[in-house]
Amino acid sequence: MSHSDERRDRGEAMFGKIYGDVVPLPPREGRSDYVTNTIEQLFAEVWSRDILSVRDRRLMIFGVAATLGDAGILEIQLRAALANGELTPEQAEEVAVFLVHYVGHPRGSTLLGVLRKVLDDHKQG
Repeated sequence: MSHSDERRDRGEAMFGKIYGDVVPLPPREGRSDYVTNTIEQLFAEVWSRDILSVRDRRLMIFGVAATLGDAGILEIQLRAALANGELTPEQAEEVAVFLVHYVGHPRGSTLLGVLRKVLDDHKQG
């Protein structure tokens, strides 16, 4: 097995750990260079570092996504955090309460809207 194959396998495994069934892993065949590089660099090399936990990294993404007002990233990350047991619904709400004061109310409203939607879906199972 080549070094590139090992990185790809490690990246795919980490991608699966992070997103589970929330975001499907793109098939190897037909992947763009962007996706291949993302799997081999971001997931195999950055997410797999053991200095910070997956939960720690996900909390940082919440802050960045809330600051940007990016509802799509917020939704994916919240769904994955709940599915993986990295946050309880109560902890997710607390993150939102905290972040609203730093990102401002317009972006905070986006965050709270996504949170309500995701938590409602999570309760329904």
